[in-house]
This record gives sequence, C-alpha cells and structure tokens, in this order.
Amino acid sequence: MFKIAAPPLFGLAATTATEMIIAIDGPAASGKGTLGKRLAAHFGLRHLDTGLLYRAVAKALLDAGHSLEDRAKALAAAQALDPARLDERTLKTHAIGEAASIVSAYPEVRAALMELQRDFARKPPGAVLDGRDIGTVIAPDAQVKIFLTASAAERARRRVAELKSSAEPADEAAVLADIERRDARDRTRAVAPLKPAADAHLLDTTHLDIDAAVRAAIDIVEAARTE
Repeated sequence: MFKIAAPPLFGLAATTATEMIIAIDGPAASGKGTLGKRLAAHFGLRHLDTGLLYRAVAKALLDAGHSLEDRAKALAAAQALDPARLDERTLKTHAIGEAASIVSAYPEVRAALMELQRDFARKPPGAVLDGRDIGTVIAPDAQVKIFLTASAAERARRRVAELKSSAEPADEAAVLADIERRDARDRTRAVAPLKPAADAHLLDTTHLDIDAAVRAAIDIVEAARTE
C-alpha cells in the first residue's frame, strides 16, 4: 500500500500538465474511471474511459439482437463507433459490463479501437486514459503509468454499492464470482492481457477511500514530472 505524503495534495489548485499522457490500468471495479476523472480534472487534461468503447460495442450487438459470439458484427460495431455519442449512464450496467468483457477479447475489435484511443491520447494538452492495456499497448510511452488494484472482495463490495445506488439488484456473492471470472478472462486472453507495464506504479486501493487514492495518484504523477 502506498503511504500518503503529508500535507495531502488533494484540494490544491489544479496544475496543468503540458503534453502529458497518464495511463491507468487495472481489473474490473478497481476504481479506474473515478480516479481517471479526478486526475484529469486536477491536471487540466482530457479523460477517456476506454472501457466505455467496448461496452458500446457490446450494447450495439445486444440492441441489434446479435450474438456476442458474432465477431464480424462486433468488428462492424467497433468500426462504426462514435465516441462523441457514448452515454455512460446506459453503458455502466452490470449486464453490459459482462458482455463487454466478451467482445473485448476479440483481436479484431481491439485493433479497430486502438487508433481511436491513440488519437485521443496524442491531442494537446494530453490525456488520462483508463482501461486494461493502456500502459502496455495503447500508450506504452505514457509519461506516467499507474496500475490500480484492490482485492476481489473489496471490488465486489464497491460494485454492489454502485449498483444499489442506481437501483439495480445486486447479490454480493454473484458479483464477486463475476469479477473473478472477468479477472481470469482479462488476464489470460491472447491479445493485450491485463498486466502491469514494467514501469507502472502499483497502487493497491483495498484499504483506501477515493480521496486517499487520488492523493496517492497525484503524488505519483508529481514525482514523475520532476524526474
């Protein structure tokens, strides 16, 4: 676990990061999206939750009545994707997340979405991207790489709280089993498996709330900027 430096950085005026790319990777429900948004706001960067791209592909298949196993339809959906039309509220459901973990394993889908993500990262003044292969595949030259994790039990607890806040039914045992299946699928897929980049900073948030995690991540970014 990271020790939080004193005085805490959270709450200080935002700092502009010139041409900086911050890559955040981690397993399901580790808090990547929330951390990515907070870091982007703090450093004056754009933010992309890359998981929404795969969720959008999965939703397009489901909405059209296509099988998630139909790789040709999945590729067509990825190629037709308009990032400006992503609706986080409708894409953040449990069912869409499970479906996304299936289509995201298809190499042709990942290839179709790769350049879109890289274009987003390259535009000034820089960006924070979160996903599962940002530091290893999408932006291997990112100035800062953070691999975010937490125990599966803690991630399940957080996901259940999130689902209940959206009035979705949630059984913690079922959510935990789902997270463990997704972890195994993400880590063992042939293309872009989930793993920390060799130069990533590991941040275990099992015992950290979001404010403490943000402070720790800001410390990591600030230290990288002074190297």
